[in-house]
Amino acid sequence: LPAATAAVYKQWIPNTNFETASNWDKGRVPCARDVVHFEKDKVVSVFVRSPHALTDMYLPLNGEFVLAAGAAFTAFDGSWDPGCDSGGTARFADAEHRAWFDPTLWQDVLPSGELRPSGPIFSVDQERVPCRYDDVIFQPETSFRVNTDSSQPVIHLRSISVMGQELNTPSSWAGYLGSPSAPLQFHGNGTLQVTGTGCPDKSGCACGNALDGPRICAALLRASGRQCPEPACQSPLQPLGHCCGVCGATINLDFTPDFDLQKYQDRLVQELLSQPKYAGVQMAISKVHKAQTFLGIMSRSAAPLIQIVLIDDRAGVQAGTAAEQLAADIMQNIAQHGEALGISSGKMEVATGSTASGQVGSHPMSRITAGTVMGILFSLLFLGGILFLYRKGKLRLPALHRHQLWERMEEPASPAPASDTGFDNPMFSV
Repeated sequence: LPAATAAVYKQWIPNTNFETASNWDKGRVPCARDVVHFEKDKVVSVFVRSPHALTDMYLPLNGEFVLAAGAAFTAFDGSWDPGCDSGGTARFADAEHRAWFDPTLWQDVLPSGELRPSGPIFSVDQERVPCRYDDVIFQPETSFRVNTDSSQPVIHLRSISVMGQELNTPSSWAGYLGSPSAPLQFHGNGTLQVTGTGCPDKSGCACGNALDGPRICAALLRASGRQCPEPACQSPLQPLGHCCGVCGATINLDFTPDFDLQKYQDRLVQELLSQPKYAGVQMAISKVHKAQTFLGIMSRSAAPLIQIVLIDDRAGVQAGTAAEQLAADIMQNIAQHGEALGISSGKMEVATGSTASGQVGSHPMSRITAGTVMGILFSLLFLGGILFLYRKGKLRLPALHRHQLWERMEEPASPAPASDTGFDNPMFSV
């Protein structure tokens, strides 16, 4: 049940249908006096919904037409067509560069395929692309072509729906990949793999698109003018999985096995986000993996945590202030009920139009305890290392001889003897 309620359906937006005006260089569907050109070297699958009369048509060397009931192509007989006074050449658009990891080409939908209503919940950029436990929908009665180039060899998904058929087992997906249509619809070095399983952890599952983060950001920035919008705050926050800095607040939560991500999200929406004063605030909440560092050195392991990102619709010096207030309310709620919710600690950072970003709050007990323990452990390791080297004869400690120092200080003109270490400092004898 938790996996079912948290299921996310993402639908591919573009298509290669014959009747889609944007698929043609003239911005309209070809009419009877037109000559239709498909590039001979471009692989394409084209769905045709209705009958069309054309003057001529040049076909690709490798492609397919998928005809709906009643769809057909006929030669123009020269009769008058009121919508096609002057003919010309209509060229089919290039669909090769429509990439799987382009967030602008996906939309969140309901299981029925209807667009999910807008609300206070949004996704960071990496999670706008299908994650490993998501369901992918290609709209029924549409053709498409998608480039699956990826930095990961296998792209895992829970299910894929094509032409109204849901493929939710490895065997059913393998069977579809063996059909003639699959290589015309999917191309690139990334291999799609259907698992049929949802997220097994009630605390949530990481999206799994981190390796393709640069690819996602490149596609997003290419669509928006190749640069991030200028934020209103001086030092914007950089949430994990998001391409551009934001004004507002982030909260990182450490959790216990009792934590339930879906229930906690519902609690925040019902008790806090639904309040009128937070009408313009949006929240993204998900499990992420943050790289660990020790003494400035990046560790290979990554710690799982729950990331909450809060942004608002305010501008200027007020940008992020509503999100900051909501974050403070969330932290107060954690201080009161965190243990019962399965939250062991939390850290908040804010950046608004009137302040620079910085840590402004944390769940105190566990943070202080952890810092104290780490400090003691480091001190013991340091002292233990010195003692070990001393006993092995690898380290000699300096010794000060007061009577020798006093005699040397009274005879400044005498040349100082060289020490065993080769240093010229007469104050120490090693």
